Amino acid sequence: MSATVIEPVRRSFAVLEALSHRRTSTLAVLTGETGLPRPTVVRLLHTLIALGYAARVSRAQGYRLTDRVLGLSESIRFVDHLVDAAIPHMRRFTEDHGWPLYLASLSQGAIIIRHSTAPESPMAFEGAGLNARRPVLISALGRAWLAFCPDADRRAILRDIGGLTPRQEAVLDAVLERVRRDGYAFTQPPRPTRLQGIAVPVRSSARMLGSLSMRFPRSAMSETEVGQRFGRRLQSLARAIAADVARTGSS
Repeated sequence: MSATVIEPVRRSFAVLEALSHRRTSTLAVLTGETGLPRPTVVRLLHTLIALGYAARVSRAQGYRLTDRVLGLSESIRFVDHLVDAAIPHMRRFTEDHGWPLYLASLSQGAIIIRHSTAPESPMAFEGAGLNARRPVLISALGRAWLAFCPDADRRAILRDIGGLTPRQEAVLDAVLERVRRDGYAFTQPPRPTRLQGIAVPVRSSARMLGSLSMRFPRSAMSETEVGQRFGRRLQSLARAIAADVARTGSS
């Protein structure tokens, strides 16, 4: 079933998008680009000005966006910042050890793959999966996030995905306690799969920045072997990424 489009919202975004095409836009240009009646464009411009997202420059030049619109892309810019900091660390790990890495962040109740070294890995058995969604409860990336995020954030995430029964919460609490104790999480699919993942949190103090996972065939190593061989390496890698995020963010 298609989502219902609220017409006033659609028109507002049409004006915002038209304003973003150039430094300033006249009323005539905005009317032509949006296809909206002139009185409607005027009303929407007045609303955007009142909210601080647009400003009137002059009669000749028309209107422009203000820097307040940058706040609408804050989370996207942070993801870019995180990926930029992680790329060299992830590339070196894959060059040294061969295994593909995946970096992810949380968005709308799911884990989203933001970067992967799968294309560079001689031992990758799947694609990079960029922007692919992973379930929070069963993916290693999601479990690492749930285990190490603040309690209030975890409760909000679980509400967003529909909540759990008391028994499910008890099972999850036991799983997350082990993840916190070990420092890493494993994928727990509903049925056996050929590939497995181990994931660690990328965080600054109590704030989660992302999750980092390594994918490998179950036939190559057991979870115990992977934890012993790569658990600390991945934790060290995650700390280095978090340090670079903090360093570049404060410069």
